[in-house]
Formats: sequence, structure tokens, C-alpha cells
Amino acid sequence: MPTYISHINWTEQGIRNAKDSPKRLDAVKKQLKELGGELKAFYMTQGTYDALLIYEIPNDTILAKLLLQVGSAGNVRTTTVRAYTEAEYREIMAGLR
Repeated sequence: MPTYISHINWTEQGIRNAKDSPKRLDAVKKQLKELGGELKAFYMTQGTYDALLIYEIPNDTILAKLLLQVGSAGNVRTTTVRAYTEAEYREIMAGLR
């Protein structure tokens, strides 16, 4: 299953309700499970982003659905990238000429 990393920034609404953030994280974990995915790691971070999620989800279409559901709540903005495992990386590199 593909792995994704979402960099999270709280919106003004999200930071005003920061104390509810653990409940929102639990809701995302539930959404991921319902969509056939799994949260692999969560980190609150300092610097450019407020948090980082690492998760697996079946495909890009389901990913889009998850991110639209999360974003429409108005508490966070996300920047998401596809992540490749070392094994996937090695397979990709082996195919280069």
C-alpha cells in the first residue's frame, strides 16, 4: 500500500481550538481505517509545520477523499507527498539506465 506524508499547519480556527486537536487526530485515525488505510506515525513538530502524519492508504483517489474531508473541517491545511520505502526506492533506481 502506498505511503504518504502530510505536513500539517493549523488554521486560525485550528489553533484557537488546539485543545481539541487530540480528538481530531483520533477522528483522522478512524477515517483512515474506514478508508482501508493506517496511521503509521504522528509527530507534533516545530518550525515550518505544526504536525506530521505518516500513513498508508490504498490509492490516490482515496487519499483525495481523506484530505478533502479533513480540510473541509477548517482546522488544518495540508501539504502531502508520496513516500517510497527503501525497497521501492531501490527498485526504481535499479530500473534506471
